[in-house]
Amino acid sequence: MSILRVDASIQGPNSASSALADIAEAAWLEARPDTKIVRRHIGNEPLPSDAWQLATQAAWIAEADRTDAQRRALALANELAAELRDAQGAIFALPFYNYGVSQHVKTWFDLAMAGGPLGEKLLDGKPVIVVTTRGGAYGPGTPREGWDHNTDYLRRVIADIWGADLALIEREFTLVGVNPALDAFTETATAMKEAAHTAAAEAGRTFAAR
Repeated sequence: MSILRVDASIQGPNSASSALADIAEAAWLEARPDTKIVRRHIGNEPLPSDAWQLATQAAWIAEADRTDAQRRALALANELAAELRDAQGAIFALPFYNYGVSQHVKTWFDLAMAGGPLGEKLLDGKPVIVVTTRGGAYGPGTPREGWDHNTDYLRRVIADIWGADLALIEREFTLVGVNPALDAFTETATAMKEAAHTAAAEAGRTFAAR
């Protein structure tokens, strides 16, 4: 079995989303130790910001008339789509940045879509764990309720467009303990962290068996 893991954090070893993905991956491998992990870290190694434009242009130009840059961009788009298409499952660590998906994630989504037919279900029916983390709190009743433009977008693309059998694991208040202004929420943040870690491990075990 081969699964695709994609990380998008820019926090390196301090990444809360990568830590959650590590838990899900460990549980998956415990259940299915023969699983091969294909890795791509778009936070550490961002995709070229102009590649989507070039790949999209190339799709409407005869191959002989494409520039070298367009050929490279289209090849990258095809590679990203193939990684999704060929995977039997996936773990994606895609944190919330500036109220939405990061530029790294948006570029990855756009390029992968450019690498296949419009609307292709690149993950059709496949088990996919998505972990997403937020520094603050954005749930009902919070001052910034409705400011999360990340989570529903992830659902729309990964489940509705790409067709994944999705398990979404969320963790909020990751900046508690980092930002002193949030010290009053330490107990709540600890409970959220524990719940997210438990959910990630359970998703890894459950999806590995599918």
